[in-house]
Formats: sequence, C-alpha cells, structure tokens
Amino acid sequence: MDYDYVKFSDEMKKLNVILTNDQIDQFIDFYKLLIEKNKVMNLTAITGFEEVMEKHFLDSLSVTYVFHLNQPDLKVIDLGTGAGFPGIPLKIVFPDINILLVDSLNKRVQFLNEVISELGLKKINTLHARAEDIAKDRRYREQFNLCVSRAVANLSTLSEYCIPFVKENGYFISYKSGQIETEAEQAKKAVSRLGGELERIHKFDLYEQKRSFVLIRKVSATPKKYPRKAGIPSREPLM
Repeated sequence: MDYDYVKFSDEMKKLNVILTNDQIDQFIDFYKLLIEKNKVMNLTAITGFEEVMEKHFLDSLSVTYVFHLNQPDLKVIDLGTGAGFPGIPLKIVFPDINILLVDSLNKRVQFLNEVISELGLKKINTLHARAEDIAKDRRYREQFNLCVSRAVANLSTLSEYCIPFVKENGYFISYKSGQIETEAEQAKKAVSRLGGELERIHKFDLYEQKRSFVLIRKVSATPKKYPRKAGIPSREPLM
C-alpha cells in the first residue's frame, strides 16, 4: 500500500523540521503497528492514515512551536502516553532526547515496547505505573526538563500529576483544545501551590481544529505532600 506523506512533510517544514527518509519510514511503520494492534485492543478511534498523521503525529509535534527540543541532555517525561502520543513522534524527530513514556495500562506499555523495538529507537524507556505512585520516587521526582501530556483531564488535576516530575526552571506543557482560558485561570492557584507558574497559553490551528498549549514553568520545589494519594487529584482538584 502506498502512503501519501507529502502533506505531513510539508506541515513539518512549517515547524522548521525536515524529515529524513528514515524518519518517514519510522512514522509509516508506527502507523502500521498502531492500526494492527488496534484490532485487538483500544488504542485509537482515529485509524485513517491522513487523520493519524494530522491528529496524532502532527499534533504531538506541534509542541515545537513553543519549546526547543534540540537541547543537549534534554530529559522528557510523557505522562499518560496511551498509544505513545506525544512521546513516540517526538522521539522519531528528535532522536537525541532522553524520554520516559508512562502509562497506567500494562497492555499499552507492552505495545509501546514493541514499537520501540521495531523502530529501533534509543534513549527511550517505558514505565507501567500511575503518576501518583512514582512521583515521590527520587529516581523520577524533579528529574525532568520537560513533562508533556495529552491526557484528558482538568488542568488543576494534570498539574498535580505532572509538575512534581519537573526540575526547577523546567516546564510542564499541557496539550489542550482551543477554549482553555477559563480552565487555565481556575488552575492558577493550584499551579502556584505545586511550585509552578502559568507562563503563557499558545493557541494555534491544526487544520480545522483549534488547539492550545499551556506552558507552566517550575519556579520552586513541589511540596512533598503532592501529589496526593491515587484518585484524589481527579476527584478533588486543588483550588
């Protein structure tokens, strides 16, 4: 089957990214693995090649609008990575980053390990865990320059999960829909309590979709009591 990736490559050029033939092959192979595994487990409702390229791959990589990933020794954590978004696309395009993919469902983690092996990716690891359970582990707490998450949750809740992993002066970047101002305003106090500062919101169009990035900079250490026990951040978001 022939895959038309010209539109995807053109959109990547707008992000100042020129894909190599090997990287294009890796994206196509990732797509094939995703669709094959999706037949036996629920990874994505989006299955068409162009749609996956746009709504998963390009959306994942749009973070380059707001964050420079070509940094030496950059350590990234992708919390609630699911089928590997945004982590796998970021790793394909920026092979020198060190990245940890975390998900609470072991079947998804096993799939990610297959993808990593098949694509020959290096300096990438997976972890089957809940954020609440590992955020107080000194191997992970405040060890990352960047935390990214496309997980669907209230920004206050996501901040409690994500900010503890970020080093001071690092960033938590949340992938959100276009209408985010009210949610972001309501999350400001929670972000501050967690040692963060809501720096800015970047809004952009992804074809017909309105998208946003919320950039939170880590300005001080997260108090040891956060995150709270499993389930509490989602049931009782910080105010």
